[in-house]
Amino acid sequence: IKAMVEHAIHTENKRPITLYWGGRTLPDLYMHSLAQSWAKEHPHIRYVPVLSEAQDGWTGRTGFVHAAVMQDFPDLSSFEVYACGAPIVVSSAQRDFTARCGLPTDAFFADSFTSAADAA
Repeated sequence: IKAMVEHAIHTENKRPITLYWGGRTLPDLYMHSLAQSWAKEHPHIRYVPVLSEAQDGWTGRTGFVHAAVMQDFPDLSSFEVYACGAPIVVSSAQRDFTARCGLPTDAFFADSFTSAADAA
């Protein structure tokens, strides 16, 4: 996802991007400050960090990251989704986006981060 956003910036592609970045706690948000800078410097990029186990002082979104997407975009019929993360996160997003939000099955692209434990 990072490479895709960087490529869009590099090629000056102004297609709207809404980037949902999920983690359990703030330190779990991969390159959080970089994603914040993308949104600050590029008006067509919106960054939405979501924590499932928010700690005191967090004022951002909470819960599961794919649930935040569905709250913001209940109709995904004209979207493309690029998802990555743990297999349960990716499969939950694919299932719910297609069944509940009308995302076409051929508009969901994903990279599951499967660990040795997941493979077992």
